[in-house]
Amino acid sequence: MIRAVIIDDIEQARITFRKDLEVYAPDIEVVGEASGVVEGAKLLKHTKIDILFLDIQMQDGSGFDLLDILPEIPFKIIFITASDAHAIKAFRYAAIDYLLKPVDPDELTEALKKFRSHNHNEQDNYRLLNESLKQSHKVQERLALHAQDKIHIVQIADIIRCESNVNYTEFFFRDSKRIVVSRTLKDFEDILGELGFFRVHQSHLVNTKMIREFVKVEGGHLIMSDGKMIPVSTRKRADVVKMLEQL
Repeated sequence: MIRAVIIDDIEQARITFRKDLEVYAPDIEVVGEASGVVEGAKLLKHTKIDILFLDIQMQDGSGFDLLDILPEIPFKIIFITASDAHAIKAFRYAAIDYLLKPVDPDELTEALKKFRSHNHNEQDNYRLLNESLKQSHKVQERLALHAQDKIHIVQIADIIRCESNVNYTEFFFRDSKRIVVSRTLKDFEDILGELGFFRVHQSHLVNTKMIREFVKVEGGHLIMSDGKMIPVSTRKRADVVKMLEQL
């Protein structure tokens, strides 16, 4: 059995979530519950678990206050949050799983599927998440990428482009490194679109700071800083020209 703890300051929310787990994840055993930061820290100090379901905002502090108290985090965390646009963006930058209240059964099932398939230590992801949440008025600088063998924390400025391969995305970097991630290009378009990245083709998302030329002949293509030619789709051509004129 997978051992779990639920920390949420609303008792009814804990009861409902426990019932959801009984229905959709019968292999998960809830071995403890807590209603806040202090109580949760005491519980986790003496309880060995595999996964923590953690509310963000509680009466005596936040879920991140709890993480700051813990000397180490040897378990997976799935955060539970109300609709907070900034927090959600931070989760996506850090590649951390989260569930929106009220919890949707399909989203719960998908989050648990990822939990079972990934055994990475996510300490760096939690640090990146905390960093992202504190940078509400700053430009995000780093991104967490879940590859098959490890989690990479990368500098966004080092990304030249991203290329789609069905449900996978391959990242290309200035140092010639490549990383393949099992998420769609649309996911990263949503994350990076506000940071100078532009979808120029169904299969290509580029860092506009890495564009060196736009060749207009033969349908049009971009020359990137690494010398690669990236096609521009016909329907994106006018948008690309407009974007380049504004750089």
